[in-house]
Parts: sequence; C-alpha cells; structure tokens
Amino acid sequence: MLADYSALVVTASNRASAGVYEDKGGPILVEGLTALGFAVDGPVVVPDGDPVEAALREGVTAGYDVIVTTGGTGISPTDRTPDVTRRVLDHEIPGIPEAIRAYGRDKVPTAALSRGLAGVAAGTLIVNLPGSTGGVRDGLAVLGRILVHAVDQLRGGDHPRPS
Repeated sequence: MLADYSALVVTASNRASAGVYEDKGGPILVEGLTALGFAVDGPVVVPDGDPVEAALREGVTAGYDVIVTTGGTGISPTDRTPDVTRRVLDHEIPGIPEAIRAYGRDKVPTAALSRGLAGVAAGTLIVNLPGSTGGVRDGLAVLGRILVHAVDQLRGGDHPRPS
C-alpha cells in the first residue's frame, strides 16, 4: 500500500551492540512500521552516543522518510540519544514525544523520564523511542495514528479538507 514510504530502525544500546544481549525493541519496531506499510531497513544496532549520530546522518543522507530509534533516551549517564539527535535535526516537533510520554505515563510512571525527541532533518522525520519493549509499543501506538500524515506533509502534501 505505501511501498514508497521508507523507514530505518536504529537501536542505541551499548550492551546489545556488544552482544551482551539480544536487541528486542528494534525487531518490534521493524514489525510495527512494516504493519503501517513502510519498507523498513534495520534494526541497525549501535552503541549509544556518537555512533547513533553517525547512523542518523547516514539515514538522512540515504533519504529515508522516517528514522525511528529505540534506546538511550533515559537519564542515566550513558543515555545520549536525544543529545546526538538534536545535533542532526533542523527543527524539533515537540508534540510527538509529548504524546508518546503521555500515552505511556498512566501505565508506567517512569515513562515521564524519557528524554526522547522528534524532529526533521533534511526532509526525514526522526523519532526517539525508549529502549523498553513497552516503550516501543507505546511509541508505535502513537506513531500509528500520525506517521503517514507526517510523511505526506514533509513531502509537500496538503492538509485533508473536511467534506
């Protein structure tokens, strides 16, 4: 249906990238974005920090419509995904991460601790999701309602008019 819509999934995890444990959030994201009709690449599993920035820049250069990250959004000293994402973005879209945090907060109060960002870099929408599988599912629940419209807008589409 939306085969010309492309997405890249990036997992930010020091331990998963080192093989300490298996990436669980990335495959859930791939499955969820595929179900939304996106052609999905990844998950690309990298350590948090500068490797995330490099993966984002590569994805923007490759022209993906959407890049969704999982992991590295918390408040621990190693959680740097939002910081490196901010360096890539042309502008932020604060409503997306606000909606994702609000969606998860009633079930899991610590969802409020996510520092995830969303924004646009050279026509690519980038969204940071938490690393937990629940945080990924909550993010997909929110993104499922807005992602196609957001991509259409970034491609220059008009707002739908009431009939």
